[in-house]
Amino acid sequence: MTNVGTKTVSLNLFNKIAIKDIQVSVLPRTTVIPVGNIAGVKLYTSGVLVVGMSEIEGTDNKMYKPFENTGIEEGDTIIEIDEKRITSTEELIKEVNESKGENIEVKYVHDEETKQCSIKPVQTSETEYKLGLWVRDSAAGVGTVTFYDPSSKTFAALGHGITDIDTEELINIASGEFVTTKVLNITKGEKGNPGKVQGTVDNQKNIGTIYKNSPFGIYGKVDNLSSLNIDSSKEMEVALRDEIQLGKATILCSLDNNKVEEYEIEIQKIFKENNYDNKSMQIKVTDSRLIEKTGGIIQRNVWFSYYSKWKVYWCCDTRVG
Repeated sequence: MTNVGTKTVSLNLFNKIAIKDIQVSVLPRTTVIPVGNIAGVKLYTSGVLVVGMSEIEGTDNKMYKPFENTGIEEGDTIIEIDEKRITSTEELIKEVNESKGENIEVKYVHDEETKQCSIKPVQTSETEYKLGLWVRDSAAGVGTVTFYDPSSKTFAALGHGITDIDTEELINIASGEFVTTKVLNITKGEKGNPGKVQGTVDNQKNIGTIYKNSPFGIYGKVDNLSSLNIDSSKEMEVALRDEIQLGKATILCSLDNNKVEEYEIEIQKIFKENNYDNKSMQIKVTDSRLIEKTGGIIQRNVWFSYYSKWKVYWCCDTRVG
């Protein structure tokens, strides 16, 4: 095996004409344990996410749009009010109500750029003031655990990022919890409808914490390994993209609570040059058991999950602000 570290590689044209030397990093081969269990996910946003806007009626019975011409748009994240850090909808409501209708300075993030504006809340009752914005600060749902890395005690799940159902933007999280889940229902997929898995994350056991929501999945630290019910004897080396081969393969997934089974698939296409979303392959389910239970909804470009779109069941929206 090539030694790990930085190496110099010479580029040649037709193996005859030297072009240049480049520095490349040689990474160690990684071993992980495939999981396939379904687990619950609780996410808490960094600030509060703006998911909608609407007119509001003031105490004078007139309609107002306090957010108009401020620059704030759906998908933006409010992080400060009058230089006070905002981490929840409750904190935002408190600051807006305490303004008593006076202008407040709002700091928010738009397309990864921090901006600031002034908004005058509208009085809607004797004690309440509103901005005409719908916001949320948390989300919960279920997803498939892809693998566990015993060397770092970390896990990866989903294989794709979690996006807001309204804004369709990747959720910028501050923290998250990873818990066991109880599967309540599986809706079979049909043409034009990928189906869904419904589960509960209430009163479940802690597995670990989530620290990253990326386009390639969610990542976290495992605190309670026994909750994952993994088989340590299944540890295996991760294949490089050019080692993937067309043909028959198997996947792991759980359709019943705490029961992971192996199902047959076929790798139909390999994307060796895909650097856009880093997906390596296209697969098709060939196992009749999985097709019968799920409607064959895995027959999409997915990353070893048995559904093609992760459904998020949100906590309540709040109109405050």
